[in-house]
Amino acid sequence: MSNTPQPAPVAEERIELKARNVSFAWENTPLHWIPGDPFAGHTINVLHLLLPAGERWFVHVYKQVLPLITDERLREDVIGFIGQEAMHSAAHDDVLPHLKKLGLDPTPYTAQVDWLFEKLLGDRTLPPGRARRWWLMERVATIAAIEHYTAFLGNWILNAEKLDRCGADPTMLDLLRWHGAEEVEHRSVAFELFTHLDGGYRRRVRTWATAFTALAFLWQRGTRFFMANDPTPTVGRASLAAFYRAGRAGMLPSTPAMLRAVPRYLSRDYHPSQEGSTAQALAYLASSPGAGGGR
Repeated sequence: MSNTPQPAPVAEERIELKARNVSFAWENTPLHWIPGDPFAGHTINVLHLLLPAGERWFVHVYKQVLPLITDERLREDVIGFIGQEAMHSAAHDDVLPHLKKLGLDPTPYTAQVDWLFEKLLGDRTLPPGRARRWWLMERVATIAAIEHYTAFLGNWILNAEKLDRCGADPTMLDLLRWHGAEEVEHRSVAFELFTHLDGGYRRRVRTWATAFTALAFLWQRGTRFFMANDPTPTVGRASLAAFYRAGRAGMLPSTPAMLRAVPRYLSRDYHPSQEGSTAQALAYLASSPGAGGGR
C-alpha cells in the first residue's frame, strides 16, 4: 500500500456497483449511424474494436489482484467493477457481427487488438516475488490511466447533445450512453485500487504515457481501418484535421477538452470523482431502454 498522501474524493453517496443486464437490437442500425458524418461514426465505432479485448483484460488482471485487497469496501467495488466491465465487453462484441453483415468486417483489426492485450500486456513467466508483483502493479496502474479516459468519454457522450440533434441512431446512442454512464458511475475504482496497492507518482506518470500513446495509436489506426474498408465509395479518408473539425462541431470530443484532461490526471491532487456526475449517470441508467430503464 502506498504511503504517499492521496487526494480526497469529492463527497458523494456511495453507490453499490452492479452489472446490469442489457439488450440492444441492431437490425435497424445503419452502418453510417451518424447521418452525413461517417468519419465521426467510424471514430466512435473503434470502441467496438478496442473495448471487448481491453475489458476482458481488465477483468483478468483484477481477478489476480483481488487477494491483495485489504479494504473490504474497495474489494466490493472491484467485484462490482469486474461485473460491469464483463458486461461492457459482451455488449460491444455483439455489435461486430452487425458491422460485418453491413459489409465491414472488423476481424483483421480485432486480431491485432487481441494480440496487444493477450500477449504484450498479458501474463508473463516471472519468478514469484518482486518481479511478478512489479508487472502486476504496472498493469493495475495502466488500467487506472485508461479508466481516466473512459470516464472522460463517458461524461462526454452523456452530454453530447449534438448527436441527438443530428439524428444519430438511438440504439447506438443508448449503448454508448449506458456504457458511458457506468464508466462515470465506477470512475473512482481503478484509481483507488492503484493507490491502495501502490500509488507511486512516477508509476502513475509512466503508465499514463504508455496508455495514452497506445490508445492514440490504436484509435487512429482503427478509424483509418474503418474508413478504408467502408463499402461506401464516397466516405473519404481519416485525418487529424477531420477529427479536429468533428470535435469543434460537437460530433466527437474536442481536441482542447482531451488535452485538458491530461494535466488533471497528472496532478498530485487528482481524484476521479472530480470528473463527471454520478447523479447524471444514474439518471440515464434509470431511463436507458437497453438497460431496462425505459420499460
